[in-house]
This record gives sequence, C-alpha cells and structure tokens, in this order.
Amino acid sequence: MSRYRYSANLGYLWTELPFLDRIRAAKAHGFDAVEFHDQAQSEDRNALRDVLADTGLPVLGLNVRMGETLGCAAMPDMSDQAKRDVDASVEVADDIGAGAIHVLAGVTSDAGAQRTYLSALNYALEQFDRTILIEPVSASQGPGFHLRTIQQAVDTLDEVDHTRLKIMFDCFHIHAEGGDIPALFKTHAARIGHVQIAAAEHRAEPFPGVLNYAELLPAFQAAGYDGAFGCEYRPASTVAEGLGWRDLI
Repeated sequence: MSRYRYSANLGYLWTELPFLDRIRAAKAHGFDAVEFHDQAQSEDRNALRDVLADTGLPVLGLNVRMGETLGCAAMPDMSDQAKRDVDASVEVADDIGAGAIHVLAGVTSDAGAQRTYLSALNYALEQFDRTILIEPVSASQGPGFHLRTIQQAVDTLDEVDHTRLKIMFDCFHIHAEGGDIPALFKTHAARIGHVQIAAAEHRAEPFPGVLNYAELLPAFQAAGYDGAFGCEYRPASTVAEGLGWRDLI
C-alpha cells in the first residue's frame, strides 16, 4: 500500500476511453480519488452519479468550462459567461459531492483583467460553499494566461481575503516558471488547497525525473499538506504501462 493518496485526473488519463469508463479505470488501477477538467458538465448526471457510487471514488474537484481560452474569469468581455460557467460547475459539483471548483482565469492582457477576475472569484465563493481553487499556468503551456506565477496567486488570495479560496499547486507549472518548489510550498502551505504532480519532462509520468517526488511528497506532508496528490500528467504510452512510478516513491 502506498503511503500517499493519489487522485486520477481524468482530463489527461485514459483519454482514449469514454469519460465514465475513465472513472472505472481509475478504480480498477488503484487510485484513491478522481478529479475532472470540465467533462462532467456535459455528461448524463444520473449515469455519472451511478458510476461514482459503484466505484466509491470521491471527486476532489472539477474545472469550470475551459474552452479555447482556458476559462474566462479574468476576461472583461466574458464576465457574464464566467458567471454562467460558475453556475454550471456549482450545479454539477453539488450534485456529485465534488470538494472543490477550479475557476480558470483565461487568456487576456486587458487592463481590467484582475478586477474582473476578483469579481468572478467572489461570485464563485458566494455560490459554492466549499473550496474554490486558482492555478498559476506557466507561459509555456498557456501563453497569455492571466495567472502565471504563484506570487500572482498569492496576491489574488490577499485581495479576495477569503479562507475558502486556495491555490492549486501544480508542480509542473511552478517548476516551468523557475520556482523553487520546496521553498514555495513551505512558505505558502496554509494557502494550498490541492497539489498536482507530473514530470517536468513533457508532463509525463511523475517519477523518475528532474522533479524528485520521492523527496517532494514527504516534504509537502511535513509542511502540513494532508490531501491527495492529483496525477495530471500525459502518459508516455498507456496509463497502465506507466503506473509503475507509484511503486518507486
């Protein structure tokens, strides 16, 4: 048995399967939980609830609608759409008991972007009574994304000033922006709501690689993190063929 709990991110894992079958695959391959991008909003809700009940896997979180701009919460000309996206994700999250909603900022350089983003986050906090997550996305993966660094995320938390607004600490993105992952995590541990892991190399299986998760995961726990680790990576071949990484940490 692993000393860590792992959540299968079904936006990246088993993408060759229909969405509900990905949940079954996560259960069959020993994952402790699942997390979604925005697929759940377009699934048959009864069927989704049935699969989750059958597998017993908790849903740690889901994204608002992503679209071509990776969300739109910071895009001034999309503020009404951002509220509709929040409403849709809240409806699903409440129905399936998801623990968090990730509100993506979107790609924008508009001068009013941060003000718009803060408004959308406050709206999400009003509509949903659990955790709201924000995630810095590296320039290499999301060119022009409004929230790029962990310092920007921290500043946003300071501006909103709400205990249920937390950071999605994606190790791949933070490393890509040149961040010192152990130091940053220790500094901001109390404000981190979820951790995602992947190799720095091509966002493949988390281990082995430049990011040494055999050292990072216990360091995260020592800093106070007691949640599951979201496995948001792109398998080098099939998911099953690459799952041996879990036995190496």
